[in-house]
Amino acid sequence: MTSLMLLSSVEAWWAWLLLVHSVANMPLTKHLRVAVIDSNPALKSMNYLKKDGIPDSRVSTVTPATISFFRDIGAWEHILQQRHAFFGKMQVWDYTGLGYTRYNARDVSKEYLGCVVENKVLCNSLLLRLQEQKEDIGKMVYPTRLVSLAFPSKSRNVGVAGLKPPSTEAEELRRSNLVKLDLSDGQTLYSKLVVGADGSKSNVRQIAGIKTTGWSYPQSAIICTVEHTAANDCAWQRFLPSGPIALLPIGDNFSNIVWTMSPEEASRHKSMSSEDFVMSVNRALDFGYGPHPNSSSLDHYVERLFSDFGGTAASTKECFEVPPRAIGLISERMAFPLSLMHSHDYVSKRLALVGDAAHTVHPLAGQGVNLGFGDAAALAKVISEGVSVGADIGDLSLLNRYETDRKAANIAMAAVLDGFQKMYSVDFGPLNVLRAAAFHGAQYISPLKKNIISYAMGDSKSPLFS
Repeated sequence: MTSLMLLSSVEAWWAWLLLVHSVANMPLTKHLRVAVIDSNPALKSMNYLKKDGIPDSRVSTVTPATISFFRDIGAWEHILQQRHAFFGKMQVWDYTGLGYTRYNARDVSKEYLGCVVENKVLCNSLLLRLQEQKEDIGKMVYPTRLVSLAFPSKSRNVGVAGLKPPSTEAEELRRSNLVKLDLSDGQTLYSKLVVGADGSKSNVRQIAGIKTTGWSYPQSAIICTVEHTAANDCAWQRFLPSGPIALLPIGDNFSNIVWTMSPEEASRHKSMSSEDFVMSVNRALDFGYGPHPNSSSLDHYVERLFSDFGGTAASTKECFEVPPRAIGLISERMAFPLSLMHSHDYVSKRLALVGDAAHTVHPLAGQGVNLGFGDAAALAKVISEGVSVGADIGDLSLLNRYETDRKAANIAMAAVLDGFQKMYSVDFGPLNVLRAAAFHGAQYISPLKKNIISYAMGDSKSPLFS
């Protein structure tokens, strides 16, 4: 029998890895037996990735709050041994040339705004840390698929692992209150708590009958890696008529591209020659679609007006800069459709959803993975609190604490990102002026700028004044 059963997928490996780490690092929960159903082939690789290799195009921008979580579980040191890129500056601007905003970690007395890390580096680091803790991954992970879930009668539950058939009435009675999991390799497991960490198309969520709300955006995102003549140490994002393009440092002279556009444009950009694609990227990040923004005397008046409220942010005086030009495409281009989804419930008795299984957001701010990390940390904390008072870790009243903690934060971030997507998807004169005012406000109203940074870093609950 297992205390905690995690159902995962290739796209959501980080959710269960972080949850396993959190449980293993808490004195009250380290005794819990954990089993994972995941057929991800990456679990077989636990070696450092060479820093001088070609960066993978699948990356995550982790916030200081997430970095603190990785440090707490002892995994961040492994990331530092592999390729990563801290960045302390960010520039965001609009294709109309009417406004821009610069952000600097010094604005909030921090060393950095975030760190860009390849997904496979995050995965390897968590696996290596498990290996250090002498966790037997081979015994913990079942490299197979879930076929069915059977919840206890009169409740919607999920289970613990029982590797042998029940031999006594007591055993049968005990298992009758657990979730039964049938696997594609013929095994049957039982668990006190099942965690669905199996991505946006969560099989666990569907079997549990949890409904969702959401919609598909008329957009796709192209991701790839480009090379520069010199190192890039700033995160750049420009809003174009069809969606934002982001240029993110990934170490050495490399940057990651995340470019949102219509599905038709994505198909065209994916199939064009490498040379034409690089030209298109440079055009999108420079003079293409509109002029560079400039400061005005009104901007400096606004800056002085608000300087008495919390002081002037360091980046307020920074001028607009042109991003470094790409000189070559060094990875394949991948495209994927964009959508928003939010589960009506994160939990039911003996069941919890984390990460993309519970919510997906627009990638324009790179916050999706950080929301999932927050879920894993919050659920581990709730489990530990339950164990400390002798509670059943699958009890709904206990799991509701996790949902209450995370749902508000995730909905707020989803709403902010969806609002940005809608505001920048229309080319309309009055709306363009409104967007410009927002950029100018974020650039020259220092208290607002500081709170936006704190919110993006995971230190504040609202992007507006706190």
